[in-house]
Amino acid sequence: MLVLTRRLGESINIGDNIKITVVDIDGKQVKIGIEAPRDISIFREEVYERIKLENLRAAGATSDDLKKAAQLFKKDSSSEKK
Repeated sequence: MLVLTRRLGESINIGDNIKITVVDIDGKQVKIGIEAPRDISIFREEVYERIKLENLRAAGATSDDLKKAAQLFKKDSSSEKK
C-alpha cells in the first residue's frame, strides 16, 4: 500500500483521469473529492463488500429459484389484466 500525506486542498492523481482531493478535515474525519470518468464505479468499502456478497448470492441461484421467480411475475401480470 502506498501511503501519502496531503493537506487540505491538496490532491493525488491516479493515472491521467482520476484525481482525489482533500476537501475538508474535521478532527479524525477527512472528506475527499474524487474526479473520475463516469464509467469508473466508486463505492465506500462497506457498500462494495455488500455488492460483492449479493453478486455471489445471485450467482448461486439455482434453476428452481429462477422458475419460482418467473411464476411470481406471471401471477403479478395476470392480476394486472383483470
